[in-house]
Amino acid sequence: MLVSVDHVQLAAPLGAEEALRAYYTDVLGMTEIPKPPVLAGRGGCWFRAGTVQLHLGMEAAPAGGGECHFRPARKAHPGLRVTRIEAYAARLEERGAKVVWDDNLPGHRRFYSEDPVGNRLEFLEPTGTGAL
Repeated sequence: MLVSVDHVQLAAPLGAEEALRAYYTDVLGMTEIPKPPVLAGRGGCWFRAGTVQLHLGMEAAPAGGGECHFRPARKAHPGLRVTRIEAYAARLEERGAKVVWDDNLPGHRRFYSEDPVGNRLEFLEPTGTGAL
């Protein structure tokens, strides 16, 4: 029986950790959490805010060699609930992140943004009318 989502993993290109750290900690206000030593050698970084965890894994070159051709998903995204959504959107904009509002989900205020490598992130807050 499923009881909750433990974490969401997003992909990123090799070497993007510092830009991701700046975005997820400074812009979003998350805390970096240490990866277990057995996984730390793979690169990447993990972040937490309350019970929400986002793991950023480094996209490796394909098996058999060649370059990594990282492409962020254009549609797939985590949906992150926030409080005081207008103030949170202002925080992102003040720190240089693009905010795109979307009014197409009944019972919610929501916007989209992207991390430094192009991962799409949805931020939403229920309004109390028709919310899921």
